Amino acid sequence: MSRHALARLCLGFAPFVAGASAMAGDVVIDRGWTFRLAPGNAQRDAHPEAASWHAATVPGTVHTDLFANKAIPDPYVGAPEAGLQWIGLADWEYRTTFDAPRTALAAARSDLVFDGLDIFAEVWLNGIKVLDADNAFRTWRVPVQGKLREKGNELRIVLHSPIATLLPQVQAMPHKLAGNYPSPYGDEPPDAMTGNFARKPGYHYGWDWGPRYVTAGIVKPVVLQSWDAVRIDNLQLRQDHVDAARADIVAVAIIDAVRAGAVDLRLWQTAPGGKRALAVTRRVDLQAGANRIELPVHVDQPQRWFPNGYGAQPLYRYELDVGDARISARTGLRSIELRRDPDDKGKSFYFVVNGIPVFAKGANTIPFDMFQPRVTKAQLRRVLQSARDANMNFLRSWGGGYYESDDFFDLADELGLLVWQDFMFGGGMPPAYDDAFRANVILEARDNVRRLRNHPSLALWCGNNEEEIAWKYWGHGKTLKDADPAFADKVWKGYVQLFGTDLRKVVADEGGGIAYWASSPSDDLHDAANTPASGDMHYWEVWGNPAYPPTKYLEITPRFMSEYGLQAWPVRRTIDAFARRDEQGIATPVIEAHQKFLAGKGNERLMKYVDYEFGATDDFDRFVYLSQAAQAEGIELAALHHRASRPYTMGSLYWQLNDVWPGASWSSVDWFGRWKALHFHARRFYAPVAVAALRGFDGKTSVSLLNDRTRPVRGELRLRVMTLDGKVLRDERKPVELAPLAATKAADYVDADLLGAADPSNTVAVFDLRAEGEPASRGVVYFKAAKDMTWPDPGLRADVRRAGAGYALELQATRFARAVWIDAGDADVSDNAFALLPGESVTLHVSSKAGLAKLRALLRVRSLSDAMAFTKPR
Repeated sequence: MSRHALARLCLGFAPFVAGASAMAGDVVIDRGWTFRLAPGNAQRDAHPEAASWHAATVPGTVHTDLFANKAIPDPYVGAPEAGLQWIGLADWEYRTTFDAPRTALAAARSDLVFDGLDIFAEVWLNGIKVLDADNAFRTWRVPVQGKLREKGNELRIVLHSPIATLLPQVQAMPHKLAGNYPSPYGDEPPDAMTGNFARKPGYHYGWDWGPRYVTAGIVKPVVLQSWDAVRIDNLQLRQDHVDAARADIVAVAIIDAVRAGAVDLRLWQTAPGGKRALAVTRRVDLQAGANRIELPVHVDQPQRWFPNGYGAQPLYRYELDVGDARISARTGLRSIELRRDPDDKGKSFYFVVNGIPVFAKGANTIPFDMFQPRVTKAQLRRVLQSARDANMNFLRSWGGGYYESDDFFDLADELGLLVWQDFMFGGGMPPAYDDAFRANVILEARDNVRRLRNHPSLALWCGNNEEEIAWKYWGHGKTLKDADPAFADKVWKGYVQLFGTDLRKVVADEGGGIAYWASSPSDDLHDAANTPASGDMHYWEVWGNPAYPPTKYLEITPRFMSEYGLQAWPVRRTIDAFARRDEQGIATPVIEAHQKFLAGKGNERLMKYVDYEFGATDDFDRFVYLSQAAQAEGIELAALHHRASRPYTMGSLYWQLNDVWPGASWSSVDWFGRWKALHFHARRFYAPVAVAALRGFDGKTSVSLLNDRTRPVRGELRLRVMTLDGKVLRDERKPVELAPLAATKAADYVDADLLGAADPSNTVAVFDLRAEGEPASRGVVYFKAAKDMTWPDPGLRADVRRAGAGYALELQATRFARAVWIDAGDADVSDNAFALLPGESVTLHVSSKAGLAKLRALLRVRSLSDAMAFTKPR
């Protein structure tokens, strides 16, 4: 299959599947849509191919519709980005016709409901404008009773360019607000960025891990809802108290009644085992309009929901019947709180679930595609299951994308992954001084808090990503204060109003007890932000400027590390999907187009991190492999340091879990769902019971034993000092007991304690922890950078045989093998990216659709010694 065929197969549009919460009489308007470049638009002369009507998919986006109609090349293959910026400057028109069922024509109420219009949208029904929308994150409900006809209702939606719409007012500002990433393509002036002012996904304007595709579209379903008596607008399952003995829940229903009158309410409960019972019955008098009804429910000895690693994830479902109307909601019963305990240094930052202080182990998530409607539940499941499989219990959903989907949160509920959800502010300062802007955001926030609040996985609402530190420390505030002190004061006061008061109130009123945090990183609007003493922290002086080596991570001990990261390329199979082999090279145009850091020159920074440990290389294949090794080992060092610093540090979320497209990034799981070396390492360094053997730049090694279990764990710690060819210089074992929910210091060493008279360039120290009922954990200490060690051929031998429904791969090494990587096409290997000691063997499970002969032909095993032979001398 050609790389273009492969990309089209994998990147093609996936149909939207409507959620289960729709009303019985809903009509989803998803057929017969067409689109065109809107008449009168300046882009029509240059792009006549888009001026005629073409078939469209709704939900969808302009880019995916153009691609489906072969009007543009695949946005992910090659380097087409510059040539596609005209799309974001154009206005687009969508239309369809639909028939209204007789029930809708006769109903007392009918609404058209738009869950996602991106962004400036005029909506016309049968020639009459019924809506001007200006927020991609809001749900828009339009009354249309009396405006429908039985046959051939014409629905027309005109989507105006956010750049063209906003640019005149931004350019007219005497002093501009700092934005995120200036466009390199000329579609928007670099000194007048519009993304801050648009309530649409910020990453559409480009980021340092994804392209600039300022798309537009009808990104969520369009639904005609009709009813005669009542509509249940929302069902909240508020958990007032949950412990092992009892759960006190209040089912809060918002009921829209056409007219006043008495109705019967029935609330059904389906327990995790499937038993369905009537929980509450009540007759109530409704007033015409909105009614708020509270129905208390008590569950004795509830099956409580726990994060991954602490217990099971049982889920309860509740269904409310009011006449002919019905709504259902699902939740898990748990208590959760954010603890801010003061001490002599500042304040703690950690989460307590069902009385258990949880060390947050996980990563940040970004959008799962450039074009939101084609993200499938299967794609989400693959990545979130990978997070659980890597022993994660916590994800941070970053604020430069979109509020995550019901599918995402349903999966997080099922997998035991707590979620920190940012509001959608990603970096640039918003015009929060504008009352209308703030009012729009408050409605957006209320829509999304109400939508997501029943999910037991939801742990925190956060106002924004990095806007407070950008203002305080990156020069954004100082620059504006120097230029216009009065305007700067107005901007900051608007910021404090929105993120300190308005969003906090929405969460307090609507969030059901979930905590709110003003910004990340911050100390919730205290003077100092991004400090190790209090609140959460982002640390980018490793990778970002001044680009310290990864050992610097050991000097930074935060309360909760919510961002840190190192970049790597994905495996060659992923790279092959967007670049031919003759297009691949460390500085070739297509590769630089998929490397967004430093405007495409990020490979220079990535090579710096490869060179820190392994030495530089001219070979692209070795560069890809070494980039993954550098990323995995560096992040492991940081994550284990965070865990070893418990209870002062109570969270480690690396940047980032997933990708928005195939390319270089900080992810551990690439766009196709393939694991990088980092993710295999994460499964080990996030294991509930693990050893952390951490050697700093000063030659001191600290060994800690990590236990996230709620019970003590007994085991054995073994220390071996050996040469790379297998000579054992020291072998010690001792019994250990690991305290529950704790990091226990086992030993501190200086190099001489471990090495004695041994050659540091040919010697390693290996710490193995074997604990009862837990996977073995290993830490290897190297006394020199890899480029300064003498790596022998490890003598790797691999044998594949059939084993049950899959295959068994037996791997052996005669000498020390570091960063072993197994490539078997698209086969799944049970472990990868590990070290093998001299004389050691391991048997791995392999899942593959290939036959045995083909699998053996595809199998490639490499280790660090293969790459080190070809790195440049220093």
